[in-house]
Amino acid sequence: MAGTTSTKQAPDADATSNGSANGAATFTPDVPDVTIFRNSGHTHESLGLSADDVLAMYRNMLLQRRFEERAAQMYGRQKIAGFLHLYIGQEAVSTGAVWAMRDTDPIITAYRDHGLALARGMSADSGMAELFGKIDGCSRGKGGSMHFFDVSRHFYGGHGIVGGQIPVGVGMGFASKYKEDGGCSMTFFGDGAINQGAFHEAANLAALYDVPALIIVENNEYAMGTSVERSRGDAQLYKQGYPYGMKTAVIDGMDLFEVYGAFKQIGDDARGETDGQTKPYFVEVQTYRYRGHSMSDPQKYRTKEEMEAKKNEDPIVRTRLYILNHDLATDEALEAIDEEVKAEVMASVEFAEQSPVPPVETMYEDVYASGHFPPTV
Repeated sequence: MAGTTSTKQAPDADATSNGSANGAATFTPDVPDVTIFRNSGHTHESLGLSADDVLAMYRNMLLQRRFEERAAQMYGRQKIAGFLHLYIGQEAVSTGAVWAMRDTDPIITAYRDHGLALARGMSADSGMAELFGKIDGCSRGKGGSMHFFDVSRHFYGGHGIVGGQIPVGVGMGFASKYKEDGGCSMTFFGDGAINQGAFHEAANLAALYDVPALIIVENNEYAMGTSVERSRGDAQLYKQGYPYGMKTAVIDGMDLFEVYGAFKQIGDDARGETDGQTKPYFVEVQTYRYRGHSMSDPQKYRTKEEMEAKKNEDPIVRTRLYILNHDLATDEALEAIDEEVKAEVMASVEFAEQSPVPPVETMYEDVYASGHFPPTV
């Protein structure tokens, strides 16, 4: 089994009262079921991945990185308006999770959504055009950076309301259980959103109805400009699965193979392949973002020393080194992949530039289910 199982030590039952007046009755708390996926020693072969699989995953991570680097440049040139929240540093999470799960498993996330969309197969053209607010964008130019959406790939956003996507994600898992289609939903959100009431309501219902859902907090250590240690009474986020009796996983999100192996295991268990019973998982993926919360963030809340130390954990650098050390490709071949990805991203910028702005008459399209729109002036 990937990873190791770590449990909280149950208190001494004799010292624990159930609250009765005389203190005679005692109870023994359930021991939480927590699996730690870190330093598992995975190789691509132990995970059943071919050399081509690893190179494809590496290329996808690189596509996310180069796409967002170019997006940041375009934002500086005022080609992109509104907000822009970059995923740089977290690419192993998106790629590893998506590759491990089924293409039909629904994905929903928050507004730091470009990486997951590209991992699920959205084209750079479609994504960049959306950032530019053009009609050929994935949301027809109406959503922008925070509202990527592609129903054909079972990617359901991109949501700007903090934590608002969590009940929807659990609902999609419930739909899979109801239809008995074998699906398992993946709901991603940041460490800041875990304090929202919507998370707790959704987690309770997921546990109550044995929903095949992975409720995933991407703990990148900062909610906007506030560290998780300063915003929570207990910064060990994985404990949030305890009150709902959920199986819980903690994953090293800077290690591509660790993420892939973890999601393979917990995804199969959540959809009921191990014991015939669907179930939710609470998942803490420990990762890091190298850029600010958004493009307007000066990042004064963390030191240069911290940033430099974290760069040694860069998931793309680590994957590149693995490929070279295991002779899966030459340095020249990897450079060629990088150049190919850069060309693809530059072509997406040209595509976005040439795409028309949404015509005014599309304003009410995709908003109302019926054809009866409000009157226009």
